[in-house]
Amino acid sequence: MKHLALGPITALIVLLTTQLANMPLPAALTLSTVVWVAWWWVTECIPLPVTSLLPFVLLPTFGVIDTQTAAGALGDNIILLFMGAFMLAKAVEASGVHKRMALSLIARIGADNGRKVVISFMAATAFLSMWISNTASVLALLPVALALADASDDENFQRALLLGLAYAGSLGGVATLVGTPPNLIFASIYQNITGVEFSFTRWLGIGLPMVLLGLPIIALWLTRNVKLSKPLELPTTSEMTTYEKRVLMVFGTVVVLWITRTAPFGGWTGLLGVGSLNDATVALAGVVSMFVIPTGNAKNEKLLNWPLARDIPWGILLLFAGGICLARGVMESGLGELIGQSLTALDALPLWLLIFVLSLTVSFVTEVTSNTATATLLMPILAATATALELPIELLMIPAVIACSCAFCMPVATPPNSIVFASNRVTIKDMAKEGLVLNILLAIVTTLVVLIFV
Repeated sequence: MKHLALGPITALIVLLTTQLANMPLPAALTLSTVVWVAWWWVTECIPLPVTSLLPFVLLPTFGVIDTQTAAGALGDNIILLFMGAFMLAKAVEASGVHKRMALSLIARIGADNGRKVVISFMAATAFLSMWISNTASVLALLPVALALADASDDENFQRALLLGLAYAGSLGGVATLVGTPPNLIFASIYQNITGVEFSFTRWLGIGLPMVLLGLPIIALWLTRNVKLSKPLELPTTSEMTTYEKRVLMVFGTVVVLWITRTAPFGGWTGLLGVGSLNDATVALAGVVSMFVIPTGNAKNEKLLNWPLARDIPWGILLLFAGGICLARGVMESGLGELIGQSLTALDALPLWLLIFVLSLTVSFVTEVTSNTATATLLMPILAATATALELPIELLMIPAVIACSCAFCMPVATPPNSIVFASNRVTIKDMAKEGLVLNILLAIVTTLVVLIFV
C-alpha cells in the first residue's frame, strides 16, 4: 500500500513544484502523469498492464490530449503486429519444431567439443528468440540444456551452457522487430512522432548485425575455461512430422513476406500495387492460415486453435498501448521539448561516448526494472533529447532499446535470467560476475552497431 500511495503523492509534489517553476500547465500535468505511471511500473505495486491504463484516464481528464487520440493508441498497427506474432509463436511452440531445430544444429556441429556445443546451443536459442518470445524459447530449451549439462561433469561447461541459454534468449530477440517488446515499443513511438513506419527490414539491418557480433563475444567469454573430458550424448529426435513441416512452411512464408515487403526494388507490395499493407497485415494473414490448414494427424486438427491463440500475453499489448498514449501526451503537451532543451548540455559529449554511456546506463537500470517499462518510459524522452541535440531521433532511441535486452547480471533483469536461475544450477554470484563484464562488452558492441548501421 505504501508504494501504491506514493505514486499519486509524488505526482502531486511534482505538479506543485513545476508550477512554482512556471512550467506550462499541460507539460506539468503530463510530467506528473509520467512520474505516477513510472513509480507504479518500477515498484509493480499493481500489475504492469493495469498501470498502463492510467494514461488513458489521466491525460484526457487533464485535457492534455482528447479521448479519441488516447483511444487511438489501442488500435496502433504495432499492437496488431505483435498480437499476430504472439499467435504465430503459439503454433510453433505447440508443434515442437523449435526443439528439433536446436538439437539438429548441435548434432551438425558436433558434441565432442564443449565450446562448440555451447556456441551452437546459443545460436539455436538466439534464432528461435528472433521469432518467438525469449521466455518461450528458454522455457522450451531448458530441459534440453539440463540434459546436456547432466551429461558432463565439467562445472564450467554446465555454467556456460545455462548462462548462454539465458543470454542468447535475451540477445536473440534484438534481431527482429517482433523478437522482444522493447523493439516494437520503439517502432510504435518512432512512427507516432515522425509519421514514418520503421519497417521489419529496416530493423533487421540493425538488429541482426547486433546479434551476429554480440553472440560470439558472449559465447567466447562464457566458454573461456570449458573443456570436455568426453563427447556428449545428444537426445535423439524422431523424423519430422507433417504437423511440424506445415507449421514451418507457414511461418517461413510469413518471415519471407516480412523481409521482402518493401525491398528489394519496392518489394512485393510495390510489385502488386498494395503499398498500404504493412507487417501487421502479413502476421494476421499468417494467423488466419494457421487456423485453416490442418495438422495432418488423425484428428484433422488445425495448426492453430482458439484455446492456444487466446493464451497470449494480452497484458503486454496493454503495456504497449499505455506507452503509446503516454508518448503522445509527452509530445503534444510540450513536455518532450522542455526535457530535450534541458539536456542540451549532452551536446558537449562526442557522439560515440554519448551512445556508449546511454547503452551502459540503460542496461544497468534494466537489471532492476522491467525492460518493457524502461523502454516505454525512455523512448519519448530520448526522442525529445535527440531533437534538441539536432540528431536523428533513432540515434538515441535504438541504443537504449538494444540495451534493454542486454542486462545480464541479475535474475530479475529478464525472464530468461529468471528461468535459468530458477533451475538452481547457477548462483547469483555466477550470473553477476559474468554479466558485469558482458554488460560492458555489449555496450561497446551496441555503440559500434549504432554508429555503423543506424
